[in-house]
Amino acid sequence: MARVIVDVMLKPEILDPQGQAIARALPRLGFSGVSDVRQGKRFEVELDGPADEAALSEVRKMAETLLANTVIEDFTIHVES
Repeated sequence: MARVIVDVMLKPEILDPQGQAIARALPRLGFSGVSDVRQGKRFEVELDGPADEAALSEVRKMAETLLANTVIEDFTIHVES
């Protein structure tokens, strides 16, 4: 059994209002030194078998089809150890 992590983030050229709201709130809460915040999503996919190339290819298809809107979002996939 393996766990694959899919991290989804808005593409850099896409406006991120949630990230901007967080960035503006941080100084009011006493946090300093943050110049930008981007907000995203994380999916944990549990596989029945090993995270071999075929399984990772299937997870990639899942991300492209359902987990990410590839018009405005990028995603990365990695296996959690």
